Amino acid sequence: MSGAIDARSLAVVIFLGFVAVSLLLCGLAAADQDDPEHFYAGGASLGPVGGGLAIAGDYVSAATLLSTTGSVALAGFDGVLFALATVASLVLVMRLFAERLRRQGVFTLGDFLADRLGDGSVRRALGIATLVVLAPLLLVQLTTAGHVMTAMFGLPDGALTGCTVASGALMVCYSAFGGMRGTGFIQILKVAVVLAAVTLLAGLVLARFDWSPFALFDAAQVGSKAGGDYAMPGLQFGHGLAGGLDLIGFQLTLVLGAACMPHITMRLHPIRDALTARRAGVWAVAPVALLCTGIVIVGLGASALIGRDLLRAADPAGGTALLMVTSALDPGADGPRDSPLFALVACAAFATTLAAVAGITLAAASSLARDFAVKSGAQGTGKASGREIRRARWAVLAIGAFAVLLSAYTHDRNPQVLLSLSFAAAASVLPPVLLYALFRPGFNARGVRWTVYGTLPLIVALMILSPAFSGTPVALFPEWDFDVFPLQTPGLVTIPAGFLLGLLGSRPVRDTPHDGPRHRTRHPPARAGGGA
Repeated sequence: MSGAIDARSLAVVIFLGFVAVSLLLCGLAAADQDDPEHFYAGGASLGPVGGGLAIAGDYVSAATLLSTTGSVALAGFDGVLFALATVASLVLVMRLFAERLRRQGVFTLGDFLADRLGDGSVRRALGIATLVVLAPLLLVQLTTAGHVMTAMFGLPDGALTGCTVASGALMVCYSAFGGMRGTGFIQILKVAVVLAAVTLLAGLVLARFDWSPFALFDAAQVGSKAGGDYAMPGLQFGHGLAGGLDLIGFQLTLVLGAACMPHITMRLHPIRDALTARRAGVWAVAPVALLCTGIVIVGLGASALIGRDLLRAADPAGGTALLMVTSALDPGADGPRDSPLFALVACAAFATTLAAVAGITLAAASSLARDFAVKSGAQGTGKASGREIRRARWAVLAIGAFAVLLSAYTHDRNPQVLLSLSFAAAASVLPPVLLYALFRPGFNARGVRWTVYGTLPLIVALMILSPAFSGTPVALFPEWDFDVFPLQTPGLVTIPAGFLLGLLGSRPVRDTPHDGPRHRTRHPPARAGGGA
């Protein structure tokens, strides 16, 4: 009993320590947050090291930490592929977009496209796309934060709503008062905490198998009860044609979607020069690569030490594998929640989700304040004002309240469909408009609107008709059954559709005697990416 008290006391101490330090950092960053440049782009003051670590922190979400660990434990090779895709996506971000998206006075994707294309009418479309991408992701992260806090303190399920509300309150404080620089400090702190916890777990797992990765994998294969299939692709989605297409579509969606998330690209706009972007890339990719390596090791350890049956009984998707493996690594504990190791890992998971929701909320509120409030015809970046910052803070409060209210109705549902919707929207809408705007001369606002307004309804329709929404035990609505679209992730259809719609929408329109030159499609010359 004393061990349980000590473990929970440690959890309280670590949790309060993280909250106190993060609030202090936000307070220090808030001194000059009435200046729009500091509120929206304060991350520029972090330098290449701090900026890179902040990008890594924004990039690591609950899906990276918890879902990927579960996928490795239950699906073996598929989970390893997901971890590799996560690292590859960040490499794509830093190599392809980091130098090209930086621009002075640009704070959102709507700002960037309006300035790049010389047409402010794209703001509303990009604002809608940003909210569709970020809203489902915010719900998943916030619900996960509530679940982790409940598990961390050993509270009953009835306390889940209260924990979610508390997480939402912290999220609002971080985003509204800390701004870009404050949330950047929190992301850096999160990277340190999570990397330390996962590295410790991975070291303990390897020590159980005499530091032999081969012995660990063999034991994980036995624990998975999948035999040789554990070392082959196909366990996550099945071995048939639909399963293979689902795996390819999921990998493509993960790489492109994570690379273009608005809260990630928001960190790229304030980067000062190309050299800083390259140095930040190293500091962003290295911690994420190390973290994903640790996640793979811990996932294999969960399969080897706990086994498939217990993992699936706790969570069919394996989302609790990271927390469950702590009890197997601490045999002196009376239960999974009575281990000091559990307290440390649970606090790291909570730090991950809390920092993630802060960054997502700030990006969504910034889009509301900029993309929906600035006149649609305004070209260029537009000058931000103190009044706009107050509007952004109110937007943070509104988004936080809405997310907390909605998460109370979704906390007992499988979050996979929400994650799929978020990543599919990001992968199908944002890469076409960004790549065409950067590299295709003649791309225009009409191409942006065709991509956004044509692809988003297609994604929603295919998601509703997919097995992720109904017809399976782990669907969002398992009691319903109308899954006529065979793929769980629609990216294999919607990503090509997004690129095709952008291409068709940006085709030149010939003048007619009736419309005159005032309807002629404008094709501004391509501008080099950068702040100048």
